[in-house]
Amino acid sequence: MIPLYRPGTSPVHHLPVGVKFVLIFAAAAMVSLQRESVWAIVTLWAITLVGYLMSGAGAAGILAQLWRLKWLVVVLTVPQLIFLDLQSTGFNVSRVLGVVMMAALLTRTTRTSDILASFEAVLRPLERAGLYRLGFDADRISLALSLTIRSVPVVMGFYTDIREAQRARGARAAPHRMIMPLLVMTLHHADETAEALAARGA
Repeated sequence: MIPLYRPGTSPVHHLPVGVKFVLIFAAAAMVSLQRESVWAIVTLWAITLVGYLMSGAGAAGILAQLWRLKWLVVVLTVPQLIFLDLQSTGFNVSRVLGVVMMAALLTRTTRTSDILASFEAVLRPLERAGLYRLGFDADRISLALSLTIRSVPVVMGFYTDIREAQRARGARAAPHRMIMPLLVMTLHHADETAEALAARGA
């Protein structure tokens, strides 16, 4: 769902990490406060689509990213249709999907190291303010964020491997058949990561 960094020289690539985070936060706040505003959602999507085009993704890149989010759309839409009307569901799904697309654009145009450095720059003053004695450790938090970000494409890789293996056996790649093997592979990866960190004393 979240693409890896793709090098580029576009204005979006050169935009400071902090500015990108502020834009995402402001967009999320806007559509949250203006829940029934069509113009808020249109503005969110206009900014997002322009950002993708400026980053060099093109229409094909936008469509590819939307396709990666198809299951998120299903998960968001089906439960809400049971309790909400079609218009409210459309507003909610459009808001969430727009913000997720913006977050994906962030990871597409920003190195993971730059994201973590930005987090660490924000967290370091809090550590120096005396929160270290309460267990607040900027390095450990940055490491946790790094592992989380790096785990996303790993899990997506597991999903692709399972789907291809099922297709090779002639089985239909239905979502309910993929949950258990995906869960097992993810937990195994988590165990291996924990053992590696323990061996390094992290």
